[in-house]
Amino acid sequence: MILTVTLNTALDITYRVPGLRPHASHRVTEVTERPGGKGLNVARVLAALGHPVTVTGFAGGSTGATVRASLAGVPGVVDALVPVAGATRRTVAVVDERTGDTTQLNEPGPVVAPAEWNAFQEAYEGLLTGAAAVALCGSLPPGVPVGAYAGLVRTARAAGVPVLLDTSGEPLRRGVAARPDLIKPNADELAELTGSHEPLRATQAARRRGARSVVTSLGAAGLLAETPEGRWRAAPPAQVRGNPTGAGDSAVAGLLSGLVEHLPWPDRLARAVALSAATVLSPVAGEFDRAAYEELLGRGVAVTAEADAA
Repeated sequence: MILTVTLNTALDITYRVPGLRPHASHRVTEVTERPGGKGLNVARVLAALGHPVTVTGFAGGSTGATVRASLAGVPGVVDALVPVAGATRRTVAVVDERTGDTTQLNEPGPVVAPAEWNAFQEAYEGLLTGAAAVALCGSLPPGVPVGAYAGLVRTARAAGVPVLLDTSGEPLRRGVAARPDLIKPNADELAELTGSHEPLRATQAARRRGARSVVTSLGAAGLLAETPEGRWRAAPPAQVRGNPTGAGDSAVAGLLSGLVEHLPWPDRLARAVALSAATVLSPVAGEFDRAAYEELLGRGVAVTAEADAA
């Protein structure tokens, strides 16, 4: 079983409009709702790949109830979310059908009380006993300590469970110091962490700060990996256009599935890039275009070894 942690779960609402214009009314052509938050997106992709997944984090209020009801219909996903008094947040994505661009609106999330945070930590420690790997994903809701991920990384390491951290800002800085097995920031998040805007130097700097391996998302240019086994760049054979929401989460699912299957790094990266690109072609986060994924793998994601930064 793979465990994904989404402390700030969400109900993802996606609107599609013919064209998004400021200061104007819009007629929505399509509305979709899905359980959201980075770890839940990761879990749905992992389940679609055939990996059993348990999801944990917080859920509360009517929005949380909707999230849990939706999760109950996802084969291969077990709900171990911890209840809170506050209401789970909503996120709204507005997709401009004319340009393909997406505008995202993210609520902050419920205020988590100290007793609720303690209850989560107890549940998390118990869930680790059956986990082959754990992913710690996304933002922290109000009330959760900024060093929360650092503590969860240490708990996973003490249990002997490989841990992937995918967050940003101060939670990432503190989490890296706890020595996770893998971090997966985008280029901006990595630059904020290390102070370097050159991706290769920044990935090396992030490893020196404590991460065993670093995989950086470069957007349409693919992924850059800095690992004890080597350095690689992986890119799709052609740029794809669509809704990029959730593409990074699908890359995390590819990396996690490759880890538990003991695939070599180039194969993990090829899978992650193919899943990410296939997610851009899907209308909502947490799903991917299966035919496009298989075609991208078949056409060959370019994975090349990388030299040291100068």
